[in-house]
Amino acid sequence: MYYSEYLQLDKVLNAQQRESERLGRPAHDEMLFIVIHQTYELWFKQLLFEVQSVQKLMAGEAINDNGPELHTISMRLNRVVEILKVLVHQIDVMETMTALDFLDFRDMLRPASGFQSVQFKELEARLGLKMEQRHGKDYYTSQLTAIDKQHIENIPVDRSLLELCASWLGRMPFMLELNKISFWNQYETLYAASLGEGEMTNLHAFRDMFIEDEMGGSARLNVHQRRAALFIMLYRDLPILQNPFRLLNLLLEIDEFMANWRWRHMNMVHRMIGLRTGTGGSSGKGYLREAAMRHYIFSEIAELSSFMIERSKLPKLPDSLISRVNFG
Repeated sequence: MYYSEYLQLDKVLNAQQRESERLGRPAHDEMLFIVIHQTYELWFKQLLFEVQSVQKLMAGEAINDNGPELHTISMRLNRVVEILKVLVHQIDVMETMTALDFLDFRDMLRPASGFQSVQFKELEARLGLKMEQRHGKDYYTSQLTAIDKQHIENIPVDRSLLELCASWLGRMPFMLELNKISFWNQYETLYAASLGEGEMTNLHAFRDMFIEDEMGGSARLNVHQRRAALFIMLYRDLPILQNPFRLLNLLLEIDEFMANWRWRHMNMVHRMIGLRTGTGGSSGKGYLREAAMRHYIFSEIAELSSFMIERSKLPKLPDSLISRVNFG
């Protein structure tokens, strides 16, 4: 096996064809623009490879929280987080190109746009972003070919990472025992005592989310799943809950760095084209700003921190339960 043959470098390194050169007006920075975006697509391919493997692992009937599956899932999601960090830092390289440099070839790209990245749209869908939640949902797939549009719309939302994690939370084995000892009623009393002046609306929200289950149809997690996630966050130091907590924390990091990438992208676009429309016809900065604000996927898990109390004030768990959450 030879290095360049294994990596098929003849294909990869000859895939950068500058449109400006073809038209006889070569723009130096178009090479950077092509390489950056091709690199993004390669990273998107790797992200999809990792996320799909996690979906497959989590789609099983049961995951042993004390077994290798949960560790493998966490390792792969950690890789997703590290790749997302790289995507954010690649914008630093892109920003070595100035607005005037970009104008040398920008109009030659129309109507092509990063908005047409099928892989990124698939990644959002596989993580759990539903079509009806997307900003400008009627426009979201309008710039794609019919085949690509159908591909995005046919991704099963009920097998997204968010839905699979919700199912996993719903199978948590300690919930029935906690209900028997009226854990959530005890916790509600302690939580109410922790609230400051003007925070009583939080108590109403707590009751809706964890006691009365009055969240309505828009919620992605049901009361049992929310209880399981909050319990994991509160008692994360218990041995058998350490890997589950790591998994939940990785979901939050994925949302954080996806958002960071969107915000950096938005600011870069503002710097490059100001308030002009994108080459694909979007409103440019305005569209990216709204998408950055609305496209959080694991926000219901992030919001659980609103209902936490100090570690020293947590209810003491019965010995029978402690013995079950310790290894051995």
